[in-house]
Amino acid sequence: MEIFKGDCLPALIGSLPMKDHAEATRLVLKYVPEIPLWVQLPVYGEEGMIPQFLEGLPGVSKTGGKICVDTSQPDFENDLLQFYDAYVDITEGEGDLSHSLFALTKNTAKGFFELIDQVRELPESPKAIKGQITGPITMGTGLVNQDGRAVFYDAQLRDAVLKLLALKAKWQVRILKQTGCPVIMFFDEPALAGYGSSAFLSITKEDIAACFDEVVGAVHDEGGLAGVHVCANTDWSLILDSQADIVSFDAFSYFDNFILYPEQIRAFMARGGMLAWGIVPTSKEDLANVSTDMLVSKWQSDHKKLVEIGIPSDTIIARSLITPSCGTGSLSLEEAKKVLRLTRDVSTALRHWKKI
Repeated sequence: MEIFKGDCLPALIGSLPMKDHAEATRLVLKYVPEIPLWVQLPVYGEEGMIPQFLEGLPGVSKTGGKICVDTSQPDFENDLLQFYDAYVDITEGEGDLSHSLFALTKNTAKGFFELIDQVRELPESPKAIKGQITGPITMGTGLVNQDGRAVFYDAQLRDAVLKLLALKAKWQVRILKQTGCPVIMFFDEPALAGYGSSAFLSITKEDIAACFDEVVGAVHDEGGLAGVHVCANTDWSLILDSQADIVSFDAFSYFDNFILYPEQIRAFMARGGMLAWGIVPTSKEDLANVSTDMLVSKWQSDHKKLVEIGIPSDTIIARSLITPSCGTGSLSLEEAKKVLRLTRDVSTALRHWKKI
């Protein structure tokens, strides 16, 4: 694939407050045709962050609206063995990933297939195409076993979840590559906002690094670019020091926290890393009070702060994407459209500004 440059192009985070996947995909292509993504519509429960990517995992039980991994099921051990057999076959080149238990299906990811269909009908190919998946820390701490204990704290279940996500991400890259575009895969990690809190005391930086190595490595093996998205504040060295190609952060609310890691940012950019600036707010209060000019001015001011820590302006521009700070699934449709419009307009203004 051709080398992808950010160039302050607009991109989105997955969710929209809509019911029709085809209509939602058309909206994406209207506002961000350069880097479209497949939509997640949280109005459907199966498209929530946890359930959307659970297909294929042994022991999944859904009772009374609650989801868990029930290791007490009589067939669990046999199902787990079959799961690992399928994983080994695929990683050793003997299995067919495209039609495996690691594939996304229309049952939970209808937006994925809708994007493929609509992109193939476009008169001009996008600059890149974006997929997304729940990250291993968020999945591992959000999904529980039958006793209510997060699966991250069970070594066997954590490993199974890691391998599930790694191959589902790999599958996405493989299918999206068929459009002929460079592929970007984001791992959504809202749970990393809790790193360092009492809830994360037994999760080490090394644990997180090992998780990222596995899932990012799967994307790289398939020729994709891997990003990690956190919609709040975190210890940004967790991502900057990882093998991720893109750090996606809430630049509207947390840039001043992000810039507290100058050495890691310089090293990340020096090895070719990119920044996805979540400069367009997605909270109702902030969204009501911002304009394109205001957000462009903020970005330019923050860009100067990166220059001041030793990153050339041209490098920042070439390795930046302009995005919302998070998904828009919790907004009204009109609010979501404003987020999309601002993302497009800020990107357009910055691409014009860089040429002056």
